[in-house]
Amino acid sequence: MTYRLGVDVGGTFTDFLLMNEETGQTFTAKVPSTPEDSSIGVLNGVAKICDESGINPADIKFVMHGTTVATNAVLTGKGAKVGLVTTSGYEHTLQVARSFCPGGLGGWVSFVKKPLLAPLELTIGAVERIDADGSVSTPLDEHALRAQLATLAAKNEVEALTICFINAYVNSEHERRAAEIAAEFFTDIPISISSDVVPEMQEYERTETTVVNSYVRPEVSRYLNNLQTSLEERLGGDTQLSILRSDGGLASSRATADSPVNILMSGPAGGVAGALFFCEQAGYKNLLTFDMGGTSTDVALIQDAKTNIRRETIVGDVRVRAPSVDVRTIGAGGGSIAFVAELTKALRVGPESAGAVPGPAAYMKGGELPTVCDANVVLGYLPSDAQLGGAMAINRDAAVAAVQKVADALGIDVMEAAEGIIRIANEAMFGALRLVSVEQGYDPRDFSLVGFGGAGPLHANALGRLVNSFPVIVPPGPGVLCAYGDATTQLQDEAARSYGALASDISKDQLAADLAVLKDRAAQALLADGIAEDQLVVTYQADVRYAGQAFQISVDFDNDSLVEKGLSVITDVFDDEHEKLFTFKLGDGHEIVMIRAVVASQAQNLEIKRQEDTSATLQDCAIHETRIYFEGGWYDATIYQRYRLHSGLTVPGPAIVTEMDSTTLILPGFQARTDLVGNLLIEPIQA
Repeated sequence: MTYRLGVDVGGTFTDFLLMNEETGQTFTAKVPSTPEDSSIGVLNGVAKICDESGINPADIKFVMHGTTVATNAVLTGKGAKVGLVTTSGYEHTLQVARSFCPGGLGGWVSFVKKPLLAPLELTIGAVERIDADGSVSTPLDEHALRAQLATLAAKNEVEALTICFINAYVNSEHERRAAEIAAEFFTDIPISISSDVVPEMQEYERTETTVVNSYVRPEVSRYLNNLQTSLEERLGGDTQLSILRSDGGLASSRATADSPVNILMSGPAGGVAGALFFCEQAGYKNLLTFDMGGTSTDVALIQDAKTNIRRETIVGDVRVRAPSVDVRTIGAGGGSIAFVAELTKALRVGPESAGAVPGPAAYMKGGELPTVCDANVVLGYLPSDAQLGGAMAINRDAAVAAVQKVADALGIDVMEAAEGIIRIANEAMFGALRLVSVEQGYDPRDFSLVGFGGAGPLHANALGRLVNSFPVIVPPGPGVLCAYGDATTQLQDEAARSYGALASDISKDQLAADLAVLKDRAAQALLADGIAEDQLVVTYQADVRYAGQAFQISVDFDNDSLVEKGLSVITDVFDDEHEKLFTFKLGDGHEIVMIRAVVASQAQNLEIKRQEDTSATLQDCAIHETRIYFEGGWYDATIYQRYRLHSGLTVPGPAIVTEMDSTTLILPGFQARTDLVGNLLIEPIQA
């Protein structure tokens, strides 16, 4: 009997999900994160979950891991010192960038540009030139390059090297030769070349992406090597470690160490994958997801059981050409601080957060400022007269004292102030949900809303009212859902190339042949990890625009559809999508900018263990009576244990459902039921 372990490292806690591959039985655990070395927290959690479940560590064969190591390296500026080798005359590519200054019309006055990830003093220009058609215009001057590399190496500062030549995406000959020469001087540092990392047109984006890959590569490689070694010592030499990619697929630790730029959004992608896993098994394929933690909220859209993928990843002010789940983040979380602006006397919430320490006032860890969490406590949504999840006690008096500061500043009652804080936080999340739905041409009424994260279930019902998306779904273990996502996704890789041709000038046979080359390239990493060729699932994508446009749309298709319908399988879908987004379509002049092959391992038939005990009555599930304040009045409410609820019961609101890692609020006028998968479904009570 074998098990797979999902691990999600957060800023405060590291979450674990252990799943029996045969029966679907699951175990969960949380341990404090160890920012100084995340692998310590991972190993602590492995020991804890094995002890609590009674599982032999040797039975865990697969470890799926969502990590923020690469993200934190970029955000904190603690990556490697990167040396850059570019084509002579293009040394300032990163400095010039797109000549864009954020901040409106006066942005050029106030914008302070951060230091380059590859500083100019560590940048050299090689004498070489590849033309746009791939022909060699100027041969690589190897003698001059050796002299430049010797000077660069003598500085003894470079910790990772990037090679990015003009038009190398068409012909990588010079980059590969330069890498061979560089290896003579830099024998113990990683060398990244753009034709391997992102073989796509647009010089700045290609350079920036490859430099970021080098910037985080030493840190990620060191972390993964240490973790792999420690896991093999603890679990056995045949343990397979996989890392969640930004696009929601998995990559082996080996592939990730070579291309860590693909895991910059590893954390948020896990929650979206976990939400899809539970909801798809229950028959829900169109979903709006929101993951509300202590500091921020991540929202995303899933249509027909497929997540929206964008072709770039943004972390802080770094934008790279790497695929990621289309997640939008706002500064609204349980720890977001509420305050009254001095100038306008208006109530504001966030983006500043109380964090884990000192945290909300109600947690009694030294926090005194009012937060969204404190407002929930004041209103009774987080009951102070019953321990949360059976472990954590909270102090309502401290929460009231904190929120009273807002009430005094506004000259209103403390309960009114608390409701105001919650409403502002909900409106901020509502706006984010509109970004991924209404503003992308989707009607949120056609979707179900999935709330998870430590604070998400508390606000899920209220957001469902705002968005009008029902049922509102709270998956099992919402606080550890990212770990579920890590444990239930599949290995995946992709290969792409710039195309730059009109659809009318391409035959389907030519396109199929070009895609087959990409498929073989994308499959190499999976085959190297031991996945059999007959277990690979291949899909294709084309980035399309009308000739003259600067905006493109990705279209998915497969080989059978291409053979049957020709290029209309691409152009017709593009026209429909363009009309949905911009209200018009042209019908001709389609330019295929990029093509790519996405190869994934065949999905395993993983099903969670269904509920079996349906003997408990609703009264058996109740643990306490309480009161909540809602829209200006007090209501009597009941607190229920979630793990005892089953599909035969309906919980009328107002009510509160507690579990180990989160608390769900059911508002007056709504009711909740549990489906066979274990999802909690909240819907309006029909009159």
